[in-house]
Amino acid sequence: MKTVAPDTDTDMSDSILTHRSDETSIVKGAMQPDDRDPEILSLRPERLDEYIGQAEVVETLKIAIEAAKIRSEPLEHVLFHGPPGLGKTTLAHIIANEMGGTLTVTSGPALEKGGDLIGILTHLGEGDVLFVDEIHRTPKTVEEFLYPAMEDFAVDFVFDKGIHARSHRYRLKCFTLVGATTRVGLLSAPLRDRFGIFRNLDFYSLEDLVRITTRSAALLGVGIDTSGAGELAKRSRGTPRIVNRLLKRVRDYAQVRGDGAINRSTVEAALALEGVDNLGLTRLDHSYLKTIIEYYGGGPVGIEAISATLQEETDTLVDVVEPYLLKIGMVIRTSSGRKVSEAAYRHLNLPIQQKLF
Repeated sequence: MKTVAPDTDTDMSDSILTHRSDETSIVKGAMQPDDRDPEILSLRPERLDEYIGQAEVVETLKIAIEAAKIRSEPLEHVLFHGPPGLGKTTLAHIIANEMGGTLTVTSGPALEKGGDLIGILTHLGEGDVLFVDEIHRTPKTVEEFLYPAMEDFAVDFVFDKGIHARSHRYRLKCFTLVGATTRVGLLSAPLRDRFGIFRNLDFYSLEDLVRITTRSAALLGVGIDTSGAGELAKRSRGTPRIVNRLLKRVRDYAQVRGDGAINRSTVEAALALEGVDNLGLTRLDHSYLKTIIEYYGGGPVGIEAISATLQEETDTLVDVVEPYLLKIGMVIRTSSGRKVSEAAYRHLNLPIQQKLF
């Protein structure tokens, strides 16, 4: 029996050609198999022209970015404030893309010491963007280093101690600081005043959320009709992050229990399992409202008492639960605490306590 030796030279040549072909496709920007991984596929828009909603904020940024490019200057420092999930982080990514800089992301609680911030600042290049999420939680000692960095693009180092102490100013590259906060009232006045662009993000309209749902469904490769997109938008609490999260859960339900396409009945069935009602209120929202009604006679009651009864963090209730309930008029904030409105009683099918109104 004759044994044929493998043609190692041919195999090696094929391997080299395949490797070079892969390199060429990567250089040309062709879609790679790994690019479709869930960790890589992002629903975030990359440009202002792709951004849906917040028309006034987008227009302000377009003008400021265009003007900065004309002058060949970095964009002024930007502060976004508003409830979670409305696009503050997305806008930071877009600003970096539009300005052609590299984005560095951190958060206020992560900057525990001044050295942490200085290390980040000294590695920023010309025109880069530093995004600080929850900037109101930045420690005061760290915040002090931001003042000269934002105004003069410099940081001051102090060497030695006592009578031998001396200061050295290190020049930074011109960068843009983008801050995001859900509690703008907790920002110190010196830090807040150093931002050149100061914009509030509000809850999205139903029409904008339908457009976001349709766009996200196309990116995820799932079919959705108009009624399905509208029903998802109504239950998303005016928040793009929530509508995208719910869309993925409905997609799972449609693929396992349906034909893979999303319609209104699919949305209703899937979100019933998630505990999301027709107004987008979750089980935690229902518990919050029922606690005020059943334990405190409809209010008014302090947030600390509600937090203790629900065994939930106060920050969770203030930042996540209350903004939307206040927006739709189910909760009223008074000087003596929170109280529920008639709309909340009707939504929960509970008898209205007339003595409260």
